[in-house]
Amino acid sequence: MSMASLYRRSLPSPPAIDFASVQGKAKTINALGFPWIDLKIFNEALQKGTMEGFFRLISHFQTQSEPAFCGLASLSMVLNSLSIDPGRKWKGPWRWFDESMLECCEPLEIVKDKGVSFGKVVCLAHSSGAKVEAFRTNQSNIDDFRKYVVKCSTSDNCHMISTYHRQVLKQTGTGHFSPIGGYNAERDMALILDVARFKYPPHWVPLKLLWDAMDSIDHSTGRRRGFMLISRPHREPGLLYTLSCKDESWISIAKYLKEDVPRLVSSQHVDTIERILYVVFKSLPSNFNQFIKWMAEIRRTEDVNQNLSSEEKSRLNLKQELLKQVQETQLFKHVEKFLSSVDYEDNQPYVAAKAFAQEAEIVSEIESDESCCRETCVKCIKGVGEEKGAVIAYPSGNDVFTALLLALPPETWSGIKDQSLLQEMNQLIFMVSLPTLLQQEVLHLRRQLEMLKRCQENKEDEVLSAPAYA
Repeated sequence: MSMASLYRRSLPSPPAIDFASVQGKAKTINALGFPWIDLKIFNEALQKGTMEGFFRLISHFQTQSEPAFCGLASLSMVLNSLSIDPGRKWKGPWRWFDESMLECCEPLEIVKDKGVSFGKVVCLAHSSGAKVEAFRTNQSNIDDFRKYVVKCSTSDNCHMISTYHRQVLKQTGTGHFSPIGGYNAERDMALILDVARFKYPPHWVPLKLLWDAMDSIDHSTGRRRGFMLISRPHREPGLLYTLSCKDESWISIAKYLKEDVPRLVSSQHVDTIERILYVVFKSLPSNFNQFIKWMAEIRRTEDVNQNLSSEEKSRLNLKQELLKQVQETQLFKHVEKFLSSVDYEDNQPYVAAKAFAQEAEIVSEIESDESCCRETCVKCIKGVGEEKGAVIAYPSGNDVFTALLLALPPETWSGIKDQSLLQEMNQLIFMVSLPTLLQQEVLHLRRQLEMLKRCQENKEDEVLSAPAYA
């Protein structure tokens, strides 16, 4: 039986004290256990409040697992520091960012051999659900860079990754990525938390020297290096759905959705919404079931009552509300009607898609007593013995298909020749008519899809910003 996925646990406190909590920071000031830190420089920065980002980062500090994985290690460290849910499993049931999961924009074997460009790391950050501001040195200046360093150093909700040339710092090697862990204003020095800990420990460098090291050409792209600010969005995207690029199936799926679907609906006679859906789904690639994932949250009652933070409880409630909003759209009703009439037996893509989307991921040691129907799709989870599981809702195939159709760009349907049908389709997908929560989810999927397309076309180094949709 497959296992439900989980995202972290709330630390029982007391007796434990979170290292990055206010109390934990106070204890750290009195007993710094980092032999590589110059305590005088560190304490000066701490007194000025420019070490706030350090505590989250050091709590998730990791060493790159391959000599060329500095960009991936830096990004996974920052994403975990920001408590961004990756939406897919790392190992066992746990959802957690790891270098091996950051492969959408470049196959890991290529990264292992040649490293990864600044643009691809920015692309990975965007597609992982983070809010990103990225600048090459020719798009900024040292004064703005200093302001951004201060901004991230005085907050634990924003972290900076810098890419620079090591030799400017008199270090061996060439291009490198690492997070910036703090700033000492009196000395104008930045703390580099070097992810190549097998080579160099974290170290303070003059900010002007770091700028010079960034202001160099990456000969693999012909572009200058730079820095990026990564933070959590106002609401974590991907509450219910996320695109998966665990393997290369996303390349063919992205091409189908972005190129083939518009061509199909414009070249074939469609006279009803159900006919449009038929045209879209009849040619689904067989690996479609690997592309869009819904994130199961299956919790024991004891977890919900005791071990979840208020933030986690709120997130679960938002998931329930979001699923309800999907099912209340008019497009969902059309999808439901269409899928209920499909003969799955003779169509392999339908079989794969339906089997994937309607399976429930249940923690292996939990038995299920389900009352699941097409309308509500609610599963009651009962724990072993006297323990009872929480009643939760999870998406069905209808929900997943509806979300993905909403996420396609509006121009997908512009080739429909019947003007009244085109108008009806536009009304079904009209973003402004959707509830705000669902709008955010749809835009997240749409941006992910566009970022994946950019990577496929090797255009991620040309445009560093995320796609903007109204």
